[in-house]
Amino acid sequence: MTTIKQAPPFDIVVFGATSFVGQILCHHFHEKYGANGRIRWALAGRSLSKLEGLRKSLGASALKTELLVVDATDEQALRKMCLATKVVVSTVGPYALYGEPLVKVCAETGTDYCDLTGEVQWIRRMIERYGAAARASGARIVHSCGFDSIPSDLGVWFLQRESRSANARACSQVKLRVRKMRGGISGGTIASIFNVIDETKSNPDLRRELANHYSLCVEFSNQGVKQPADATIAFDNDFNQWIAPFLMSGINTRIVHRSNALLNHAYGVDFVYSESVLTGPGWAGKIRAFALGIGLGAFVLVSSISPLKAFLRRFVLPKPGEGPSPEEQEKGFYDLRLFGRTPNGRPVKVKILGDRDPGYGSTAKLLTEAAMCLAFDLPKDACVGGVLTPAAAMAEQLIPRLQANAGLKFLIE
Repeated sequence: MTTIKQAPPFDIVVFGATSFVGQILCHHFHEKYGANGRIRWALAGRSLSKLEGLRKSLGASALKTELLVVDATDEQALRKMCLATKVVVSTVGPYALYGEPLVKVCAETGTDYCDLTGEVQWIRRMIERYGAAARASGARIVHSCGFDSIPSDLGVWFLQRESRSANARACSQVKLRVRKMRGGISGGTIASIFNVIDETKSNPDLRRELANHYSLCVEFSNQGVKQPADATIAFDNDFNQWIAPFLMSGINTRIVHRSNALLNHAYGVDFVYSESVLTGPGWAGKIRAFALGIGLGAFVLVSSISPLKAFLRRFVLPKPGEGPSPEEQEKGFYDLRLFGRTPNGRPVKVKILGDRDPGYGSTAKLLTEAAMCLAFDLPKDACVGGVLTPAAAMAEQLIPRLQANAGLKFLIE
């Protein structure tokens, strides 16, 4: 069912406002945009008392900010909320458990939507189930608008724009390497990771799907060329350092390939992309690469064994609602390097610098600007509806916003 949308009273609704990331986002949004009353926004969640506590924590200037009590499973309440706003920002995860009803309603009502999910299997389901409805209604459903996958997705788009400008053609090969990064992890992120592992344990088809770099290109018949393995430990001659697996590459690479497909293969049908962590040159770098790779593999193995996973949840890892302190978020940062090469061998180098903790302090700012971009910079006739990616939907408009307001820098080397 598609609903005709009237002019809504809100510009942006933050759904899941009292979650760990939601609270960080609301504080940032209020400081940046909400205190002067020019942006019409509301806080939404299932607990009125928690919403009231969050609003109070924002200060006296937020006392008139409206609160919407909405449960993630109540489609009638979700529909009412969506009809009242231009954009919904969702921080309610794990999305595979709680996110589908909202995407369904946004697709049906033509309401723009963004989130911070890194759950590939869930995004694919949303494309298959609601992509057509979103195209029909004009809803722009934009997943992965946090640290995964905005720096990767927009970084590749930025590099390719520079390559076309300097070399008159796109790079057929691009590598992203994590040079430095400092950040923590929250209970919500852990819950999402555990949910993916639980789903794959009992579903061999899902395991095969998650191993497919083109798993999010479900509407496209041309799936591209074979891609490098995600869990690679090797020496990278272009960076003169050893590389180890990057935890976020599983989502980022899939988003980048979907962007390429949505952009009519602007990066080429033979485009090759990979992500890794730089661990340094020589024997020390090699040892760090193997240690990081083994550690990541051990975590995945332990997480698939129920008693060990329960032990980690109870005694080691942060619980839902817990995460890095404000001081830890403030001290966080990331330094990403991209190296591209055109088919005739010309190199292009880009670096992306981000302030704050990647998954929380920075993600809150990235997601805020994505919502603002959808609400104010991207008219409906400028971007068709559908299940999109950050780069395919709004790279041209979003990159200047991120550089001006979100502590992100896109630099040509």
